[in-house]
Amino acid sequence: MTKLAIINGKLADPAGSDLASGAILIEDDRIIATGDVSLPPDAQTIDASGLVVAPGLIDLGVFATDKPAFHFGGITRAALMPDQSSPLDEAALIRHATRAGKPDFWVHPIAAATRGLKGIELAEIGMMQAAGAKAVGTGRQWIADSGVMMRVLSYASGLGLTVITHAEDGGLAGKAVATSGETATRLGLPHAPACAEAMAIARDIMLARTTGAAIHFRLVTTRAGFDLIRAAKAEGLKVTCGISPAYLFLADNAVTNFRTFARLSPPLRSEDDRKASIAAVADGTVDVITSSHDPRGPEDKRLPFADAAPGMAGAETLLALSLNLVREGHVSFNRLMTLLSANPARILGVDAGSFVPRSAADLIFIDPDAPWIVDSGKMAAQAGNTPFNRVPVQGRVRRIMKGGVFL
Repeated sequence: MTKLAIINGKLADPAGSDLASGAILIEDDRIIATGDVSLPPDAQTIDASGLVVAPGLIDLGVFATDKPAFHFGGITRAALMPDQSSPLDEAALIRHATRAGKPDFWVHPIAAATRGLKGIELAEIGMMQAAGAKAVGTGRQWIADSGVMMRVLSYASGLGLTVITHAEDGGLAGKAVATSGETATRLGLPHAPACAEAMAIARDIMLARTTGAAIHFRLVTTRAGFDLIRAAKAEGLKVTCGISPAYLFLADNAVTNFRTFARLSPPLRSEDDRKASIAAVADGTVDVITSSHDPRGPEDKRLPFADAAPGMAGAETLLALSLNLVREGHVSFNRLMTLLSANPARILGVDAGSFVPRSAADLIFIDPDAPWIVDSGKMAAQAGNTPFNRVPVQGRVRRIMKGGVFL
């Protein structure tokens, strides 16, 4: 058996309150002990002086597998959204997706809730779970038919799977590309009120209450939405939510001059909602921070704003941007790793994302103060469509380990 001992680093244990000194002992592909541990004489030692050792990031809801971007950003596991060229609505497609990252990272496919993601007929969720699906998703769309959504939640609940849903009432959102407000009006963009989010969340919470299902709102971005999530959690419902850094650090004025790299789904919100998003991270309402990685080339982005495809390349900047929350005092480093690793692992039901004994030895070695500048023209991703182009950031992953092996 191969034994490794990581020494002299600061440990960002999601179960701890703050960074602490200590060692990590690994046997084969599993963590067996952390903290003040006695190191076996036959263990190979790895010196992590000056670095923070943390669980590998688990990105809950990416739209593409992207090895260079994932390695740069420290992502060791990615939950792949069902919105692919062939929607992930069959067991064979799920099996193929689980193999997509090997041997470089783990892919956990999210099964399409309905055939073709059309929101009409339930897909074979049980067969897809047997093939490797770790959750069920509605994709980029909200399921408008409440009866269909209730059946999805009931079926998933019986299988012990979380339903990952998009929170925008389609009847209100329609073909909108921006949030109603001064910026959208001034630019003449099709827009929808921010309450489209809260209306979708309210309905799905009621259905989750009725079915007893676990539901995860992949992106919640408005004050009204967070209020509903807080109330549901206080009631004891199995409700969680996520957000991506764009909604924490950008408001709707970022689309000024028709900047298509800031064309996202849901659209960027008001400054008031942006501040509410940071408060929701700080008070524990938000459970997950995801990159929503969706690399788009010029053919999708170099178009009139309303015609451009939504999405951004977020894998490389996920950690560095999220570290701003630590520097600004909103969360501790350890709490950040709960948002980036431990909670996504729990929602997906995988033994990873923590330092708990027998957890997967997927680790990243972080230089938290390393400065760099985001450059869309030099990104490792399949495309560099980021609204954070030329933004200075801090924090780099220096080494990455998957299953006890350095990549």
